[in-house]
Amino acid sequence: MSALTLSTSSAATQRADVVVIGVTKGAKGPVVALGGETVDKAYGGKLASTLDALGAAGGEGETTKLPAPPAGLKAPIVLAVGLGETPGKHESYDLETLRRAAGTAARALSGTKKAAFALPLEGPGSVAAVAEGALLGAYSFTAYRSSAGNGKAGKDTKGGKDANAPVAEITLLGAKPRDKAHKAAAERAEVLAAEVARARDLVNTPSNDLTPAVFADHARDAAKEHSLDIEVLDEGALAKGGYGGILGVGQGSANPPRLVRLSYTHPKAKKSLALVGKGITYDSGGISLKPAGHNETMKCDMSGAAAVFAAVVAAARLGLRVNVTGWLALAENMPSGSATRPGDVLSMYSGKTVEVLNTDAEGRLVLADALTRACEESPDAIVDVATLTGAMVLALGNRTFGVLSNDDDFRSTVHELADEAGEASWPMPMPAHLRKGMDSPVADIANMGERPGGGLVAGLFLKEFVDEDIAWAHLDIAGPAFNESGPFGYTPKGGTGSGIRTLVRLAERTAAGDAG
Repeated sequence: MSALTLSTSSAATQRADVVVIGVTKGAKGPVVALGGETVDKAYGGKLASTLDALGAAGGEGETTKLPAPPAGLKAPIVLAVGLGETPGKHESYDLETLRRAAGTAARALSGTKKAAFALPLEGPGSVAAVAEGALLGAYSFTAYRSSAGNGKAGKDTKGGKDANAPVAEITLLGAKPRDKAHKAAAERAEVLAAEVARARDLVNTPSNDLTPAVFADHARDAAKEHSLDIEVLDEGALAKGGYGGILGVGQGSANPPRLVRLSYTHPKAKKSLALVGKGITYDSGGISLKPAGHNETMKCDMSGAAAVFAAVVAAARLGLRVNVTGWLALAENMPSGSATRPGDVLSMYSGKTVEVLNTDAEGRLVLADALTRACEESPDAIVDVATLTGAMVLALGNRTFGVLSNDDDFRSTVHELADEAGEASWPMPMPAHLRKGMDSPVADIANMGERPGGGLVAGLFLKEFVDEDIAWAHLDIAGPAFNESGPFGYTPKGGTGSGIRTLVRLAERTAAGDAG
């Protein structure tokens, strides 16, 4: 991960390969944003007109590189990144706008050794936003890249440096290294970025290298490094314990399932959170096989478990005064002679029976067992995270996750915290009349109901396995978990780490005694 430092040096005197400034959209053209004053001075006060001549307007996501003037700056290159509309006289810069701009700049600086960010910093909040955005944007998944032919693939043939490598060093100008609030904001950003990167790496790893057992090994390694408690239930323990949902999904695969309990405990904690993640390391659909065009990215169906895993580790690294337990429900959903068939009935860990009408509605089955198990520890709240339904993608698009809950106040809290974290979410209902569609003539409930409102139906199914007296929320991250289009802001192509920052904010709020 990129190294992060804070500095009170000006953009003019800071030694770096590139200095980054912000530009907003003004009534008469681009306007140099707060933080870029000394850079503008080096251009004789004509930086805005120069950018205007180059076609820059200051729109969000826009980047413009230009050479530094002959004198006045130590950095040889200036990168101007768009911030959108100029804030009003008494308005501050929007934190998510700063976060995205920093991420956009970091992505544009691949192959750069050192970059100095002179974006608007108006307090610890903006320091956190710029630090998070820059570190999240400076991400690259290269585990499967190899030098080809002459060994110069991806290399600058003159300097021998990797042109695709993330910017190595990031300095935030205007951030005070001796200010406790600024320092804490930067340290938190480093933890968040590192754990988001952990999840992104897992999501991007091909399924042949990330089976349920291998995923569990990653959790073991993290538990050892960060002094977490861990319990891994293998197929034998799952069978002995009666985890029919997880076993039913995983029984068609040569790679058997796992249920991982990963726990962080603070000695002074008064509240506890349970986080439950769907971890389908590959989803073929099972006997209800997905058609071509719908299975190529299904390595990402464990994004929920990756988010939970990363959030638990982040809580531990931040030393939050709350107990956080993560449940990773891991299985591979494959067709074979031993796979669960449509029409089969599974006996769940809760004791309820489920008629499986569609084996491609498997995520709710593994989550049901994990939710029931999580409830046994009586946490103050439970949140599950899953790439659960295509219906939620149709409803909310590729960048927004749905929030469902058995408690309206808790749903509002999670939605609010997601907004604070910079993650787009939307509260969704669970209409009671949709429950009837899951009535089964042979079992307690079917795993499918009415097709319209399929994301809501899935939430109603999960609700059946949660104790009524425990606040529970379900995050359906099917849209934003895996970005199949081009990168934007601080979001790369591929695994995104969706949900992690929201979970960490919830843990922080719970530690402060304000959630639930």
